[in-house]
Amino acid sequence: MITYDFTGKTFLVTGAAAGMGLQEAELLARSGGEVWMADISQETLKTTTSKLADENLHVHPLQLDVTSPEAWQDAVNRIDAESGKLDGLVNNAGRSLRKSFQETSIDEWQNLMDVNIDSVFYGMKYCYEILTKSLDPAIVNVSSIAGMLGYFAPAYGTSKWGVRGLSKSAALQYADSGIRVNSIHPGLVDSALLNSGTQEFVEESLKAVPLNRVAQPDEIAQVVAFLLDTASSYITGAEIVVDGGLTSGGMYHQIMGRLEQAEVNA
Repeated sequence: MITYDFTGKTFLVTGAAAGMGLQEAELLARSGGEVWMADISQETLKTTTSKLADENLHVHPLQLDVTSPEAWQDAVNRIDAESGKLDGLVNNAGRSLRKSFQETSIDEWQNLMDVNIDSVFYGMKYCYEILTKSLDPAIVNVSSIAGMLGYFAPAYGTSKWGVRGLSKSAALQYADSGIRVNSIHPGLVDSALLNSGTQEFVEESLKAVPLNRVAQPDEIAQVVAFLLDTASSYITGAEIVVDGGLTSGGMYHQIMGRLEQAEVNA
């Protein structure tokens, strides 16, 4: 596993109380970084950050409603006052919704857009000025493979395509300020988000993954760390897919699997 040295660097990770966000924040902190761990769940965040602080890791709990522009501005003001700069932003917060067009209510549609795409816009907008204080600022926006293909759940798919588009636009506009912006597109990751549906959904989805397993959150965290590190200094506007090969031909992987099973059963 690659090791990083983020000594003297300050980061903000949203959705950091659990799951992928926690793994991302923890890796950055264990690599020497100062990490502002943001989440709307105050109690979970307090427990998580306390455990990391007990290990002498430099972390700060930051209760943040990512759907609120005012909350973003307050968060940036606090980071600026206490840390003086921000070297990296990880827009990780998000939620899932596995419903069809007709099943999706208007309120569900709007809420998903608020959490999954509006928050990314707010984060990049309100963190822009403080990021320019860094010598090598970077933004990583966590999208999904749902933002790379036609997805069965329209609200979730649309929100993740939106993250992909916002990342491209920001990469173009922020380049002159030296801010790199990339999106990552995880596939099946062992997290509460994946397991929020039925186990049957996970098992059937796995049949389309050539590597035949889900990713672990720390594998996603490694990609995030790389995109925040100077090792990726010439990468911006990129879409990094981390899916075990699913979008590379998962459908054919499923087909071949069924054909092979049919031959065995014949």
